[in-house]
Amino acid sequence: MDKFYIIANKEKDKNYESTRRIQNYLRERGCVCETPKDGPLPPQTQCLIVLGGDGTLLHAALDYVAYDIPILGINLGTLGFLTDLEKDEVYPGLDQLISDDYRIEQRMMLRGAVYKQGKKVEESLALNDIIVTRSGFSRLVETRMFINDVVMDNYAGDGVIVSTPTGSTGYNLSAGGPVVLPESELMVITPICPHSLSARSIVVSAQDRVQIEIGHRQKTQPEEALVTFDGQTVVKLQSGDYIRIRRAGERVHLVKVNSRTFYEILRMKI
Repeated sequence: MDKFYIIANKEKDKNYESTRRIQNYLRERGCVCETPKDGPLPPQTQCLIVLGGDGTLLHAALDYVAYDIPILGINLGTLGFLTDLEKDEVYPGLDQLISDDYRIEQRMMLRGAVYKQGKKVEESLALNDIIVTRSGFSRLVETRMFINDVVMDNYAGDGVIVSTPTGSTGYNLSAGGPVVLPESELMVITPICPHSLSARSIVVSAQDRVQIEIGHRQKTQPEEALVTFDGQTVVKLQSGDYIRIRRAGERVHLVKVNSRTFYEILRMKI
């Protein structure tokens, strides 16, 4: 690779100092390296270099997924589970990129569509998860789960998470869901604080179709909930609204130059 585009989190890369150092380092080695200050993404770009944390990488992945370009994440945040390089590993990692010593991990995405009164009002992608949560104060939200148009279960609780393998180490893990290998092809459905002794996570195939419908627990007041796509796109929901979720045709290509395995990263960061 010799054509790069750097995207940085301005809060974590103060005065874009890291961006300038990396840009200069690559240019000194004969590479083309531009940033949003230089203009929009050039069509010949071979790799996006993202400086920040997991949130920055998620944002960049959604913004640039249509370009089908590999992404290298450099961690300037705290956890940095999705990013590949730490700050002290940047320049050896860049040398590997230049010499084509890297691998690409393919990560599946979710596509979710929100329906109100039978009409689609919103559609978005997610690399980590699509989450339905309650929005009312101190009230449970009832959700009815369908898999391939068949009722799977009803959950009463704080909501439900539909996670990709990449997102299994995020909110899904905090809610008691399983961790799965990030290159797997499946979806994990995990209830959030369910008011039940038997509600557990369910793992379904990537070919399955998931539908979450907002129920109606109180006769005098409609349910109030929110659906979020990777914590970015947010849509308000009421009783009768539903979300259809399936595997997206788009994929995120993450560049890996580090030799650490997924299990080593788990041990180090979680």
